[in-house]
Amino acid sequence: MSRLNFILEAEAPGTKARAGRFTTLHGEVSTPIFMPVGTQATVKAQNVETLKSVGSRVLLANTYHLLLRPGAEVFRKLGGIHKFMNWDGPVLTDSGGFQIFSLPNARKITEDGAVFRSYVDGQNVVLSPEVSIEMQKAIGSDIMMVLDECVPSTVEHKEAKRAMEVTHRWAKRSLNARGESLQSMFGIVQGACFEDLRKQSAEVLTQLPFDGFAIGGLAVGETKEERNDFCELSASFLPKNLPRYLMGVGTPLDLLEAVHRGVDMFDCTIPTELAQRGVAFTSIGKLQLHRTLYKFEDSVLDENCDCICCKNYSKAYLHHLTKSNEVLGWQLLAIHNLYFYHRLMSEMRSSIFQGNFLSYYTEKKDSLSQSDNVYPSHHILKPSKAIRKRSLGDYEIIENEAKGYWSVRQKSSGEVMHSVNSPMEEANRLYIDQSNLKKRISFSDNTFEKYTPSSHEEMNPIIIWDVGLGAATNAMSAIHSFEEIVNPNAMHLISFESDLDPLRLALKNNGRFPHLFHKAPKEVLEKSVWASDSGNLTWKLVLGDFAATFSGEEIPDIVFYDPFSFKTDSILWKPEFFRLLFSYFQTQEKTVSLYTYSAATAVRAALLSVGFWVGRGVGSGPKSETTIAYSRSPEGIGEKEGLLGKEWIGRWERSDARYPVDLGEGNKADWDKRILTHPQFQKNL
Repeated sequence: MSRLNFILEAEAPGTKARAGRFTTLHGEVSTPIFMPVGTQATVKAQNVETLKSVGSRVLLANTYHLLLRPGAEVFRKLGGIHKFMNWDGPVLTDSGGFQIFSLPNARKITEDGAVFRSYVDGQNVVLSPEVSIEMQKAIGSDIMMVLDECVPSTVEHKEAKRAMEVTHRWAKRSLNARGESLQSMFGIVQGACFEDLRKQSAEVLTQLPFDGFAIGGLAVGETKEERNDFCELSASFLPKNLPRYLMGVGTPLDLLEAVHRGVDMFDCTIPTELAQRGVAFTSIGKLQLHRTLYKFEDSVLDENCDCICCKNYSKAYLHHLTKSNEVLGWQLLAIHNLYFYHRLMSEMRSSIFQGNFLSYYTEKKDSLSQSDNVYPSHHILKPSKAIRKRSLGDYEIIENEAKGYWSVRQKSSGEVMHSVNSPMEEANRLYIDQSNLKKRISFSDNTFEKYTPSSHEEMNPIIIWDVGLGAATNAMSAIHSFEEIVNPNAMHLISFESDLDPLRLALKNNGRFPHLFHKAPKEVLEKSVWASDSGNLTWKLVLGDFAATFSGEEIPDIVFYDPFSFKTDSILWKPEFFRLLFSYFQTQEKTVSLYTYSAATAVRAALLSVGFWVGRGVGSGPKSETTIAYSRSPEGIGEKEGLLGKEWIGRWERSDARYPVDLGEGNKADWDKRILTHPQFQKNL
């Protein structure tokens, strides 16, 4: 029997929407329900009193983050998360599976669990199903999630099947680890975008005594249509007498679509995350308060809302707070967004009981699709001017409505900068976190964990090459990281770019690119150089073809290698160019670390063929891996463990991209020899 005693109270005709209720250790819950995300035992910019006032009933916390800080012993000593954060309502804890999916290079997944490097102290940590459940028991959550292996929804069938089967075995171990605990536990259905795997996953998991089921592995690379289809498909395989939870999704429209397809529970960071960027969800659509059209708007945010933000503050004031980066603006908009989400769930529940959800769905779908970019207030801009503002030369800006961010797209190639993850999220994950940048520039600051630099780093500034400036996302991520450090080591940032239109376009639309809210981008665009007031940080722009300009610059410690793909910047991905780069790096006795988004076999083989040591990098968007290359053998344990080995050699030998397309038949033996005799493979072969 389920520990939650779920009761299905009503089903709406003509749709799969349903209303129910269940009872946790900390009270009753009515569905459908949205759960604000309190990753670190706090919902950002909110206290528990505010959360209760806006209608929050269940909060979500994350096992992975709480395991690293403050740790299980704190929760055991202080009596669990409810007492710790002064929250008396139910708490659901995620297991850490998605965070494993998003981890940097040190991650290693085996049958036992995942081994990764802590972002807190750099130590290797083992997260197994047993460790995850013991941590969740220490936290004292009402609903625990099994540990699962999450993969991009775009992976091939074989990889999706392997990860699904690991998830099944871990699910059984998670149940065993729960023991006699009264805490509830959900299984997680995986299977990417494959109908047979989704069905198989549901069949296996529903044979186990779980108290509910989650739909995992969505919102990680698939299209919106695929997400809706596989959400509905997965829900159809789950029992009617237990709650269904769609993990990590999404916008108000996403929630409406998923309730229509039979889902009961949701979580997402969007309402608080977008509030920080000045975005509000209202009864007339999504509004972006950073836009100048709200500067003199002396009206409430949403006339149909009773939250404290809408009762007391004008759009003009909220615009001012947003433009000033004041925390109060973030807090007020988050209060409104959370109130809006909870009211939306309440309206859906009422319409289900009234039997008119289908008409509610049709009407609400239209209003939730609106935006002030389409239906602005009486300050509307002429369409022609708005269109011109969003385009410059060969580039235009486009919006990812599902995740609430804007990107730059090249018209001629159709390629999008940061097409799946938000630009800052991807920059931080792929470049800042992987390179340990914050620790490398904060070793002299006692308030941060020590990073042990080489003698070279103690005497010289950290040199970063930013190859492919684009809209300056990677560069500004580095600058923001530097500015977070007290008394940092010096840092010199050198950006290479042949076309400045993407940055010019983003600056024209800087309200949609919050990372540009800084004086540096405009100045570096005008003068090709910018320096902080202390002089400890410099940013230099090198204009021109990177292949022709790099040799005149300081040899870097770190390279953010982010040019367009082989299709657009083909020369920068070829062995001939990598050979020049490698030779240049060898002129100094230090290890240069190069980070790039590509995990292509051809790119990795090209790097290896000229002498780079090559390893696996963090997954990014639909890519399960990216690439790290080193000019010399890396010394760190995590870096060595991340190097490509025998398994990659087998994949390379079977690949159609084993040889460069222009490599002559007579040169193939030499190519094979250069890769197979590379020192990094000698211990593995």
